[in-house]
Amino acid sequence: MFTTIMEALSIWAIPIVIALVGIYALCKKVPVYTLFTEGAKDGFSTAVMIIPYLVAMLCAIGMFRASGAMDWLCAILEPVTSLIGCPSEVLPQAIMRSFSGGASEGLLADLLAEYGTQSQIGRIASVAQGSTETTFYIIAVYFGSVGVSNARHSVAAGLLGDLASFLAAIFIVNIMWY
Repeated sequence: MFTTIMEALSIWAIPIVIALVGIYALCKKVPVYTLFTEGAKDGFSTAVMIIPYLVAMLCAIGMFRASGAMDWLCAILEPVTSLIGCPSEVLPQAIMRSFSGGASEGLLADLLAEYGTQSQIGRIASVAQGSTETTFYIIAVYFGSVGVSNARHSVAAGLLGDLASFLAAIFIVNIMWY
């Protein structure tokens, strides 16, 4: 019974919220369509404004991977990762996650295709993917779109959060499936 109710609720939750917002806007006599088109126009101008930041970040990611620096960094960190129970195969995906969600998803797909979804590598990579954030993407895109130029503490806090999330993913997966 509870499962049936939750399934129905999950199917209808978003349409109901959208309908309620629309009804509330009509009751308050808000020009919904006009405000929607103005918001879309603002969103388009924001998207155009952040293109240089995106291009710079994607170019830097491409150079980092193509130069072999990713492989070099993973080889250096492999002794440390083995001490904490992390397969070195997961490290490129964990590093890339701070830069680009799409690139890290591609690396995750490669890991899952090679090692399988039930492998320790696949599990750690999957949990890390869901628990870490694209720190440099956020700083480049969101901070760039609002004109924030000094992000030094944000970088440190974001990377520390990514590291804590990655370590937690390793710890939890190793406890649950080792």
